[in-house]
Amino acid sequence: MAKRWLRRIAFTLLGFVALIGLYLIVACALVFWPANARPAGDAPADVQAWVLSNGVHTDYVFPIRSATIDWLQVFALKDFRAPPPDAEFIAIGWGDREFYLNTPTWGDLTAARAFGALSGGNRALMHVSYLRREQLARGAYSLPLSHAQYAQLVGYVRAALPSGHASSIAGAHYGDDDAFYEAEGGYHLFETCNTWTGRGLRQAGVTVSRWTPFDFTVTWHLKPSRP
Repeated sequence: MAKRWLRRIAFTLLGFVALIGLYLIVACALVFWPANARPAGDAPADVQAWVLSNGVHTDYVFPIRSATIDWLQVFALKDFRAPPPDAEFIAIGWGDREFYLNTPTWGDLTAARAFGALSGGNRALMHVSYLRREQLARGAYSLPLSHAQYAQLVGYVRAALPSGHASSIAGAHYGDDDAFYEAEGGYHLFETCNTWTGRGLRQAGVTVSRWTPFDFTVTWHLKPSRP
């Protein structure tokens, strides 16, 4: 009886490892079969934006104001403790509610929290920060966009807000320059913060992997750049 149970446990663990391996292989393989592939030498950008990566998570980074949108009219300064008065950019990301609110630093990460996020069941939040130029010194990847592409991305972000309106989470902040907002959808193994970023890029016609569960699958076809 004991041997039978040990055999079952061993097969279960092997199956789990095999699924993880398949997940990684598919994610990596699809990087080399990107959506919206195009030759080098595209037209100059109408709007210069960026993807910002911390090595795990990706955010969009947009100019605060442009002909397309003034983000201050969407994410009001009153929702933030003390945003920098000389901020030039807004960073916007999407992720798991419990993970976002309870993991302000990687030192706060626990195995249970990570497993809870990947297993699903939690609603999503949007994390928004107003940033100075010097805050984008690391992990920024150039995202040159046409006016039409930028409008598509703006629409994508706003569609992730319930009814298209920003509803802030009172008292939820990492610092003075950020705030959290209610968001549509739920986080799980196949719907990560990076798949949300990558889907928006694909819809906007940007060259990006067809599936982006990891940060590098979002940034692979983009060029590192300091704003």
